[in-house]
Amino acid sequence: MPSQQRWNTRRILAVATIASSLIPLCFAAIASAVDERPNILFCISDDQSWQHTGANGDPVVQTPGFDRVAREGIRFTNPYCDAPTCGPSRSAILSGQSIWRLEQAANIHSTLPTKFALYTELLEKAGYNVGSTGKGWSPGPLGPVGRTINPAGKMYLGRTLEEKRWPQIVDIDYAANFEEFLSQHRENQPFCFWLGTYEPHRGYKEGSGVAAGMNPEKVVVPPIFPDTGLVRSDILDYYVEVEHYDKMIERAIHSLEKRGLLENTILVVTSDHGMPFPRAKASLYDAGTKVPLAIRWPKGIESPGRTCDGFVNLSDLAPTFLEAAGVQVPPMMTGKSLVPVFQNKASADRPAAFIAMERHDGCREGGKGYPMRAMRTDDYLYIINFEPARWPAGDPDKENCSRYIPFGEVDPAPTKTLMMEGKKQYRNLYDLAFGKRPAVELYDVAKDPGQMNNVAGDPRYASTRERLDQQLRNHLIETEDPRLTGGPILWDYYPYYGKLKKREGTKTREKDWAVDPVPSELAKYLP
Repeated sequence: MPSQQRWNTRRILAVATIASSLIPLCFAAIASAVDERPNILFCISDDQSWQHTGANGDPVVQTPGFDRVAREGIRFTNPYCDAPTCGPSRSAILSGQSIWRLEQAANIHSTLPTKFALYTELLEKAGYNVGSTGKGWSPGPLGPVGRTINPAGKMYLGRTLEEKRWPQIVDIDYAANFEEFLSQHRENQPFCFWLGTYEPHRGYKEGSGVAAGMNPEKVVVPPIFPDTGLVRSDILDYYVEVEHYDKMIERAIHSLEKRGLLENTILVVTSDHGMPFPRAKASLYDAGTKVPLAIRWPKGIESPGRTCDGFVNLSDLAPTFLEAAGVQVPPMMTGKSLVPVFQNKASADRPAAFIAMERHDGCREGGKGYPMRAMRTDDYLYIINFEPARWPAGDPDKENCSRYIPFGEVDPAPTKTLMMEGKKQYRNLYDLAFGKRPAVELYDVAKDPGQMNNVAGDPRYASTRERLDQQLRNHLIETEDPRLTGGPILWDYYPYYGKLKKREGTKTREKDWAVDPVPSELAKYLP
């Protein structure tokens, strides 16, 4: 072999040896980089109002899991859902967008089109292990848009409760399923997990709160309900299920701790919307839209143990997760990342939350919704009702309700029954909960925290009303709400995939629920 050829051969072998020795180092560097990306554990209850945690001041309900996250992270004092109804709220969380941008996903018992970028899917593409348990994106079918996996992530549902004290509590052991996910999780890969409980959604075991040892005399009854023993007991029954959710949070934290994963996990604890009581869930008042929110992330949150008083929408979480993970936030997401809040750089620049409602259960003739938009600031709540001739809580006639109950947008409950049967005795509260509403509502929250006195027609608030109206409308136009931009208004005509309960003689049966025929000029816009 010529000397030049031997020299080239030796050089090639040397380069190959050096290269081969560097490969493990490269992979180690990649693994190290992966390790630095935070894990995400997103915990979400079903129907829990902001004030019903220990850290937020409730004197009865015990929530040590939430309280720990708040104590060791950031407790938010002004967090709001994007919509006070399950499916739309969860669609906003996943997509990082206001519901008026999400087409049929703005309705409950609908679906979530694949055209919208979701943080879970983007993180999975970026190498995250994505999973979920319990109530993920729901309710509604995913088949109509070709989805085969719940948008919250691959479901882990195999572990069930070994025993449960109250029969209404779902038998899924959410924390055990998270543990199962972690046991199968590969090291040096970040994860994103959605832990969603079905609690404290109704129904409840009546008297369970008192039976659990809770004191009804200590209950703080919101002014929107009658202050009676029955209502206090109903609230305690709700607390039983709030506490069940919180126990799952505690156990999930323990699973992270024992694996050494807690310090680099973004741990979020919240709810999809407010409590399932009249003038709460399915309304734009604080009882329906203000939700608990605490976030813990030791590696990413500066000065933990503080509060954030700036206004937050849950749609802000998607861009937050993506930015924290180093994934580009899609331009279609309108939510604002909370990373500057984590860095203690910003909170005062969040002066308002924006909330909306389209079709909940369609409990009106023709399956119509009750469209609303709202802006909540430090001092005021301003609401636009686009169809004030409709019944906001659903028609009084149960024949027009998909659930075959009067005022069907409000879940059946002892408190609801009391207020309906005591219509004369509780006339003002009855009207606030079930009556029709004007086109515009304005509440001076500092003077009226229960939001019971509409001052929109008061001349002393004329300039305030004008200013808030302009701010809300500008935001809706900027974020392309069809109700303000002149686009096709389709929400009353999208398919409703829930079931209609219809009474025939002495029996109630279920059948598909049909909405009104689609006007010809809108048909071309529908899927």
